[in-house]
Amino acid sequence: MSRATRLGPVAAIVGFLAFVEFTSGIIQGYYTPLLTDIARNLGIHDADVNWLEGTQLMLSALVVPAFAKLGDMVGHKRMLVWSTAITAIASISLAFTDQFWVFLVAWALQGFYVVWLPLEIALIWSRSRGSAHPAAMTRTAAGLLVAALELGAIAGALSAGALAEVLPMTALLLVPAVAVTVCFFVVLFGVKESPDLTGGRLDTGGLVLISLSLLALTGGLSFMRLNGPADLLSWALVVLGVLLVWPFARYELRHPDPLIDVRMFRSPMLWPVFLTAGLFGVSVLGAQAPLSTFARTDPSAVGYGLGATSFQTSLLIGSYVLSMVVGAMLFPVFARRFTPRVTLIGASSMVAVGFLLFLPFHDGYGQVLANMIIVGLGSGALVAALPAAAAAAAPPTQTGVATGLTNSVKTVGGAIASCVFGIALLGSAGEAVHGTAGSFAGYMTVWLICGVTAAVAAGLLALVPKLAFSDPVDAEPPADPTTGGGDVGASAAVR
Repeated sequence: MSRATRLGPVAAIVGFLAFVEFTSGIIQGYYTPLLTDIARNLGIHDADVNWLEGTQLMLSALVVPAFAKLGDMVGHKRMLVWSTAITAIASISLAFTDQFWVFLVAWALQGFYVVWLPLEIALIWSRSRGSAHPAAMTRTAAGLLVAALELGAIAGALSAGALAEVLPMTALLLVPAVAVTVCFFVVLFGVKESPDLTGGRLDTGGLVLISLSLLALTGGLSFMRLNGPADLLSWALVVLGVLLVWPFARYELRHPDPLIDVRMFRSPMLWPVFLTAGLFGVSVLGAQAPLSTFARTDPSAVGYGLGATSFQTSLLIGSYVLSMVVGAMLFPVFARRFTPRVTLIGASSMVAVGFLLFLPFHDGYGQVLANMIIVGLGSGALVAALPAAAAAAAPPTQTGVATGLTNSVKTVGGAIASCVFGIALLGSAGEAVHGTAGSFAGYMTVWLICGVTAAVAAGLLALVPKLAFSDPVDAEPPADPTTGGGDVGASAAVR
């Protein structure tokens, strides 16, 4: 079948949503090569750049639950429009300030782009729910969206490197702002709203409790990364964040329309997906900076590393991102051939194998490149697979919440990993020349943790019912949505 045929009723909006993800990729890839230039423009130390990452990480953890639930209630497109507008305003603000605190606030608000992919997957699922093969359509669309995301990241990184030499800082930072502004009008005029919205009122009590929990947890981890593992305030915040989950869960169980239906965490189809998302966040969000710094480390000075130039390192990162594109595109193909569950297990296993190969094979450029390509293939498939799997297995009224949870849990996993990896690399750094290179034991720890967490994720996914996240094998003509056809995702998982 042609791709348009496989996408069925969602074909008309996938192109617009792919542009949204391409823009998301530009945001994620454009600024990284410019961070040193941005620090000089703001007059801050390089170490203070960590505050940019920390504040955006905290905000992204907070906004996803609220916007995901509001998407189910009042419209996924509506929340996509609002989040794009906020991101556009923040992106424009970045270009017109040289004050660090203003830049910090705008940078944090730009993090609203993290809700785009969960809202898009929920939008696609809701529009395909009445068809014969909604899960397959969602998987195919998710693969296309993630491919657009990674291509946008490549375009962003390459364009930033090329323009940095010819444009002043204001014009340089306006480039992604223009892209996001165009994206706003693409969503506003090109995307149709989800059908069958749930309505209701937002669970503000639950939102306050989960926000306090996430704020304490991510804030504590950020302070711990800056101040070290001996900082008592950091540990107190982390413990407080964990403890606040209990009253939140109790409150949500009593609420008639909860922000997050915590009963989903009891589902044999969903809890392995959520836990896999958290474990996947360890590598996809936490390990990229250590891989880059290892490549740049001079082996003649410290006895390990590749001594790669910035161009050689960009080729490594580019190869990794391109392999993610391939993995995302192959995900629906393998899911049709081997079932989504087996494909998820295979993708997690590839991530595990790729990172564990770093333990014996890390001395040559070709070895590291091969390892990163293996990791990238599995990672690309998982980025596309996890929200699509959550959408297929979630209750019809919780689609946006379920897809958003995969993103939130992944962010928390990445925050924990970022803290642990930062401490591990710093722990023996005094043994390295001038104290600027991470310790070799720290790098080994990063690779081992990433490999083991991915292997654990593969094991957890093996516990999922065999045909979970699949369409019914005996699917007849498209179900009538007025007669309960919206429960396809739940029925498919037990067939």
